[in-house]
Amino acid sequence: MTPLDLSAPGRPRVAILTDETGWHTTRLRRALARRGYEGRCADLEDCRFDTSRAGPGIVIPGFGRTLPVAAIVRGIAGGSLEQVTKRLGILHALRELGVPVYNDARAIERSVDKSMTSFLLHRADIASPPSWALESEAEARRLVMAETAAGRCLVLKPLFGSQGKGLQRVGCVDGRPVPLPDLADYGRLAYLQRFVPQPEGPGAPGFDWRVLVVGGRAVAAMRRVSAHWVRNVAQGARCQAAQVTPTLATLAEGAATALGMDYAGVDLVPDASAPHGAQVLEVNGVAAWRGLQSVTGFDIAQAMVDDLLGRRLGVALSPADALERAG
Repeated sequence: MTPLDLSAPGRPRVAILTDETGWHTTRLRRALARRGYEGRCADLEDCRFDTSRAGPGIVIPGFGRTLPVAAIVRGIAGGSLEQVTKRLGILHALRELGVPVYNDARAIERSVDKSMTSFLLHRADIASPPSWALESEAEARRLVMAETAAGRCLVLKPLFGSQGKGLQRVGCVDGRPVPLPDLADYGRLAYLQRFVPQPEGPGAPGFDWRVLVVGGRAVAAMRRVSAHWVRNVAQGARCQAAQVTPTLATLAEGAATALGMDYAGVDLVPDASAPHGAQVLEVNGVAAWRGLQSVTGFDIAQAMVDDLLGRRLGVALSPADALERAG
């Protein structure tokens, strides 16, 4: 097979906005090249506003004074409030300039803020554990005490955290009371989500699901299996292939729609007491899919690119491409 030329001259250019290049960006560039587009990586940290000359008013490295035909958001580096505000501002500006952004700033803002995610899921009547976000440490401690008295456990999460980092269980944990820790490491804010019990231990590892939604459709799923209650792949969970059942599809697609997302990694936990037998824990707006790709033959990057070009740019698949996807 002849290697694809990822930088062929004259191809329409799509910006892949990322703070690191590697496996994901290579997959996206190859998927774009198959459709006749060039993917160019740029870090939002290096993008800037510039209204000193005629032009769009923003500069994306690698694009000069021109704009990409579209942008795919693959990663946004952390930083100060001012830095993150500017980086999201670039995404907002691209949208104002008519450039499709996949996912756009509004969707990312909804998903990165766990309290807003919980609110939107609740508003859309999508099964999700009861959650609280409050700044009063005294009120948070009273809440934990009440949940402890009721025999319930809560998970304290960083509001903007990811990959299972910084999670702690409080309340009634394994039959003993665990108080709320000092909130200094959590930005003086308590985001608490009621814990959904799962089997633990070497003999009975529990699991949750990661379902990938692209263009409003659940396209792939996996089980994340671990003896630990934190089941992120980054924390050592094992990936197992899973079927996209009607129940998982309904919940995951509803969650992505509630947050207005082009694509989303939706985390669900089994719960026999829930109406559909599962609840949505989190919705990821800049979802990684390397673990999921390792257990499915479905080409996730190609599905994302095809959805971007077809639904957001109105570029139909050629008959040959359509035949290849169907096969």
